[in-house]
Amino acid sequence: MSVSPDHLDAEVPAADWRQLPSNAEMYAALVSRDTSYDGLFFTGVKTTGIFCRPTCSAKKPKQDNVEFFPSAEEALSSGYRPCLRCRPLEPSGSAPDWLRPLLAEVERDPTRRLTDADLRERGLDPLRVRRWFRQHHKMTFHAYQRARRLGHALGQIQGGAAVTEAAFDNGFESVSGFNAAVAKMVGTPPTDAKDRPLLHVSRITTPLGPMLAVASAAGLHLLEFTDRRMLETQLKRLTKRTGAVVVPGTNPMLEQTATELTEYFDGARTEFEMPLSPASTPFQSAAWEALKAIPYGETRSYAQQAIAIGRPKAVRAVARANGDNPIAIIVPCHRVVGSDGTLTGYGGGLHRKRHLLDLERRVAGKETQLALL
Repeated sequence: MSVSPDHLDAEVPAADWRQLPSNAEMYAALVSRDTSYDGLFFTGVKTTGIFCRPTCSAKKPKQDNVEFFPSAEEALSSGYRPCLRCRPLEPSGSAPDWLRPLLAEVERDPTRRLTDADLRERGLDPLRVRRWFRQHHKMTFHAYQRARRLGHALGQIQGGAAVTEAAFDNGFESVSGFNAAVAKMVGTPPTDAKDRPLLHVSRITTPLGPMLAVASAAGLHLLEFTDRRMLETQLKRLTKRTGAVVVPGTNPMLEQTATELTEYFDGARTEFEMPLSPASTPFQSAAWEALKAIPYGETRSYAQQAIAIGRPKAVRAVARANGDNPIAIIVPCHRVVGSDGTLTGYGGGLHRKRHLLDLERRVAGKETQLALL
């Protein structure tokens, strides 16, 4: 990849290449536990020798007693110990060690119905499990299990299985109970739902916070930070435009998305390969294709994007289309800036936008230098 000399910054040490917000902004984010700042900075508490995420639930220290770092590595090298409560060395939103065996068990056999007694047998407190699922999945563990079993059953029905077979195979005690559960979740009985597209939704952890991904076997439909206000609206638009049934679970497309995002944040990937299937109008589709054409490590203005799609006067409409983009990072609306080069609105937050652009410019700069050697 070739980039302009403006993108060369290899002289910046790897540990502090990110531009941090002001101390006042970071302290305000720390006090309010703002999830959109997670991964953008780490807080060292001088009085305890511990460093935390911005979202740590521990009692907040006085501003004079903290210092901020762009990475966990810098906090460690400055003598701070990682907080045991917020676990700053792990991706934000990742499952704690005590919960991972349970999640693996559910994925191995989504048809199984685990009770509170089963959790206790595994040394787990049902209330603790419930709290974690409510925080990260907006539902209880038992509701999550039920949704997983429903999704698995609908997949069987769409594959030709009878409703009765799918119901009992997935732990439902009666066909009527299964029918009622399906109708409550998707609004139609199983016999009608069998012809609707089936999409799986999963959380993906990233250095900038967890993201929600929705995909079918054919492609990725949605990828957005879980704290974005428009997320619920985007999900409703997706189901309305596609008529799809969205259920918790995973599929090869979601696994590929998680792998490619990890490579992107590690600086090992500059282009994404998974097929995309966003629900869109023709104008939105044109605007998003123009976004995908912006080279890694570079930016364009809204006016340049409008010219690129042959609609030079539609700058405001282009900005609206970018705001409606349901696939963050991969369809890189973060690469669009103001005509004067300033950062403008971004659904994930301007601090995340700054981080993504800095990451890409740094990696592009390294690639350019290597090409010149």
